[in-house]
Amino acid sequence: MPIEFAERIRRLPPYPVAAGYDLDGMALLASNETPFGPAEPVVRAASVALARANRYPDPSYAPLRHALADRYGVPVDRIALGCGSCDILLAAGEALLEPGAEVVYGWPAFSVYPHLAAASGARAITVPLDADARHDLDAIAAEVTVATRLVLVCSPNNPTSTSVPLEQVERLLERVPAHVCVILDEAYCEFSLELGDTYASVELLRRWPNLVLLRTFSKVYGLAAMRVGYALCGSESFRMAVDQVRQPFYLGGAAQAAAVTALGLQDEVERRVVATIASRDTLLEGVRGLGLWVADSDANFIWVRLPATDPDTGEEGVKEAEAVLVAGLRDRGVLVRAGTALGGPGCLRVTVGSDAENARFVAALGELVQR
Repeated sequence: MPIEFAERIRRLPPYPVAAGYDLDGMALLASNETPFGPAEPVVRAASVALARANRYPDPSYAPLRHALADRYGVPVDRIALGCGSCDILLAAGEALLEPGAEVVYGWPAFSVYPHLAAASGARAITVPLDADARHDLDAIAAEVTVATRLVLVCSPNNPTSTSVPLEQVERLLERVPAHVCVILDEAYCEFSLELGDTYASVELLRRWPNLVLLRTFSKVYGLAAMRVGYALCGSESFRMAVDQVRQPFYLGGAAQAAAVTALGLQDEVERRVVATIASRDTLLEGVRGLGLWVADSDANFIWVRLPATDPDTGEEGVKEAEAVLVAGLRDRGVLVRAGTALGGPGCLRVTVGSDAENARFVAALGELVQR
């Protein structure tokens, strides 16, 4: 007799992982990583911490929480940490949601969002993006009911790369009841020209205690393999709740040391941001030069709509054409993420890589769409 698992296991959608990792000679443009590795001081700090790996890490995570508090002016007791921002997000779902509750978010958005309702038995209310692949915050606000416990807004949005102005976020917060948690998922905020300043959204925490800003060290800081995320919270209660539902020691000592050091290297962060935005502009120009529609990217990746297929083939025809193109790119040494797995059939999500990787992608894409 096979093992009998909980009903929720059958509800949980699989996370859409990339087609491969660490493949020699491939342009890895599928996971929104930075092409810049950790700075040398970061590597040294992590190495020193590894020498103490026989001891559990500081369970208060005091060095990193204090470093983030000093940088953003948020009290230490309102800073949550996690094994990547996904850890905090999933903990929020466990702490806030249950059968009969609702979570509201735009779609397509971050692939982990559907897990929250599936794991908790809550109801997910999804709101289509607008014609420019942006969140429609007025439509999201209109879906908030007495059952709503959580509203998620991803800006810049993964996978579509677009941002919403803070003025629109403020209008949403004005319409959402104070007992409903609003998570502004800002994993890519450092690359956002719309936001302009990573302190800008922090100011909203002073006015809305139900707001949480979710961020990560996986992107611009180049620590994807270390798995360090954080949340700047409008109230201490959110941090206490997500800590309560998780195991102890969820963030390793080497990861903490790396993050503390990386946070102090803001000149390096600025250099990476400037270089990435310049490469992003060149990549956008190259893809649009092929006659394809691309969303107005405000992140370190782009969202490309593929050429229209025969309408008679329907959605399956769109998915098949997308799969053929993704396979063709892979055959040409380029890994990207197919839109179907991310909730956007007929599209591609492409990371801004090195200039050489970006040029390789544009050339390969050109061969495929213009033949």
